[in-house]
Amino acid sequence: MDARLSKKSKVMEKLTPYLFISPWLIGFFAFTAGPLALSLVMSFYDWPVIGESTFIGLGNYIRMFTQDSQFWDSLGLTLKFAVIFVPLNMIIPLVLAMLIATNVKGSNLFRVIFYIPSVVSGVAVAIIWGWILDSNNGILNYILSLVGIDGPLWLQDPKWAIVAIVIASAWGVGNMMLIFYTDIKSIPSSYYEAAVIDGATPLQQFFKITIPIITPTILFNLVTSTISALQQLTLVILLTGGGPMKSTYFYGLFVYENAFKHHRLGYASANAWVMFFIILGMTAVIFKSSSAWVFYENEVKKTKKAKRGK
Repeated sequence: MDARLSKKSKVMEKLTPYLFISPWLIGFFAFTAGPLALSLVMSFYDWPVIGESTFIGLGNYIRMFTQDSQFWDSLGLTLKFAVIFVPLNMIIPLVLAMLIATNVKGSNLFRVIFYIPSVVSGVAVAIIWGWILDSNNGILNYILSLVGIDGPLWLQDPKWAIVAIVIASAWGVGNMMLIFYTDIKSIPSSYYEAAVIDGATPLQQFFKITIPIITPTILFNLVTSTISALQQLTLVILLTGGGPMKSTYFYGLFVYENAFKHHRLGYASANAWVMFFIILGMTAVIFKSSSAWVFYENEVKKTKKAKRGK
């Protein structure tokens, strides 16, 4: 009897952790893994919203690469947006993090002010920037007029529309700013004190101490910024709707309209899976290159020990 109870208690002990994480597991399989698997299956079908689905094999993919010019236009436009957005989305939060990391009066207040935009919903951000970028009554063009500059038609001119989306997208950098700030504050002050004794300028300290130590954080923010740029959708829909003249018709909007405007669910699923592999490939390239520029403290310690052993 005691052996049976002991066996049951051991089984319950092994099952208990899974019971605690079961809500997450159920949510993951029901709302993430399940839909992903279904979308992969749908990508091989002509799957209308109403009516029977028809298996067409690689037909959606062949059509995408060989017949749909909008696929290439949207993909190229999205990559162009990423090339502009990602560097800005890395530099701005890093600069803000360096500013609030200084021990000056009011730094806590600025920390809150810089972070607030990141918790505002995408719809609210689009409304705010719609007012700011309005060509007739917008705040931005009014400020430019005070210094004698005639502001452009931000959301109506194809040349400026993508710039407007970049500006609006780069506004919510609060999360990355806090990540950079946390990492910067964790750097021992003794490093900077030793650098000052050696005569290093603040700029030299930044590039020789701060940047190398926070490279793992830079890697993380680079990957998340790249993924975010390639999936941009909300601001495009609400600010420009893909216009003017499809100058902001990003890949996310291309997928969205194929699914919910043209009712081609199978084709939209194929579009989404192509973007998934593009993101996967770009992320792999970033991680592969990280060995040349990312500084890991554990690796340095091992290197030092190896040198001492010699």
